[in-house]
Amino acid sequence: MDQTAHHSRAPEDHIVGVALAATWFVYLVGGLYVLGPVLGVGLAGLLFGRSYLSGSGVQTRSVPAIPSSVWVWIVGMLVMLVALEMGHINQNLGLGQTIKSNIGWAKGWALLALFPLAGACLDIRLETLIRASGWVALGTLLLTPAFLIAPMIGLPEVLFVSPLKLVGGPGPEFFAIQLYSFEPMDGTTRLRYFTPWSPAAGMIGNMYLIFALSDKRKVWKWLGVVSALAMILTSKSRLAIAAALFIWPVVIAAGEAKRPAMWFLATIGLLTLTPVAQAIIDWIDGSLNSIKSMRADSTRVREMLGEIALDRWWNEAPIWGHGVVERGPHAVEFMPIGSHHTWYGLLFVKGAVGAIALAVPLVWSLIESALLAMTRSRAGRIAFGMVLLMAFYSIGENLEILAYLLWPGLIVMGIAARELQSAARTIDPDY
Repeated sequence: MDQTAHHSRAPEDHIVGVALAATWFVYLVGGLYVLGPVLGVGLAGLLFGRSYLSGSGVQTRSVPAIPSSVWVWIVGMLVMLVALEMGHINQNLGLGQTIKSNIGWAKGWALLALFPLAGACLDIRLETLIRASGWVALGTLLLTPAFLIAPMIGLPEVLFVSPLKLVGGPGPEFFAIQLYSFEPMDGTTRLRYFTPWSPAAGMIGNMYLIFALSDKRKVWKWLGVVSALAMILTSKSRLAIAAALFIWPVVIAAGEAKRPAMWFLATIGLLTLTPVAQAIIDWIDGSLNSIKSMRADSTRVREMLGEIALDRWWNEAPIWGHGVVERGPHAVEFMPIGSHHTWYGLLFVKGAVGAIALAVPLVWSLIESALLAMTRSRAGRIAFGMVLLMAFYSIGENLEILAYLLWPGLIVMGIAARELQSAARTIDPDY
């Protein structure tokens, strides 16, 4: 075994760090939708190659065993592929559509397993991802004023659409360099940064908020927090605001759960707040209603899309789904049935099998990462926040279509799984 190689920085660590730090540069050439799948497949290829070489006696870095939670994601996404094939067979969608849908699976659902696999089995450091996310935050902070001023001085919404759209994708918005957008319901300006739409910017802003809060460098930490809050607020996403108010306090509380002082303070706090509990409940209820009413028309369309998806799933294809997305009627502005909601989308396209294939790994990772977060592990905290974010946004976005932007958090989920596996082996060598 080459001991020198163990102490040098691994090539995958360089690759991931550069890829994340270069987010804004890659976005400006419209390449983010290409970068995510290429990076996921490339890292998986590196892992498989290293596993093959280590078995043939060639000196290379060792490859640890795949943690149980990563196996759950791998099996879950393979079941998702089986559901896709069965849906296409049952609906007689033809070979061409089946091939196209398989490519879509590889660029979406497969990434939810490949990136945790890379994080768990390759030498990718948590610190590399945190530091690289700081550069993304700096770029976001520098460009936000320009995005806000752009509509005031008459600059166009979309500067250009990258020719990389020729590689194929869900739509031109995934390759567009866009300064801002207008909310169709009320005409207000919303920012989407390097994401395909504003609510997605709110989700990614929350992911970078989780990363920033784990940065040990004070200047970069607060730069990251301010940058992430700018993304969340200027996206004007109701779900993003609710996620920001909910996720990070839960993550911090989980990290402090084993400290007696935390429980003592929590008990004192509860006793103090008991007399005003009803007033607090009324305030929370009013705040939630206020957030929900910010765009009542959007809420109505989303609810109708969900109702159509559930009705057609249950009555037409409950087990394997319809295989592909279909456009809805005029009443929902011809939006795809089941869009804006991972579970409705899964039930409609891949049936009950597809929904279970996501639910099991999500719950598994939620429990494991919460346990690791309680040990005050930084990787555990970020992974716990990431899984909470995915669970939160599963009711407002289609997770697979944004997997190409979620990859830094998915890699940390793998790093956390590796850390938990190492801890288990320290306690029980036979694990």
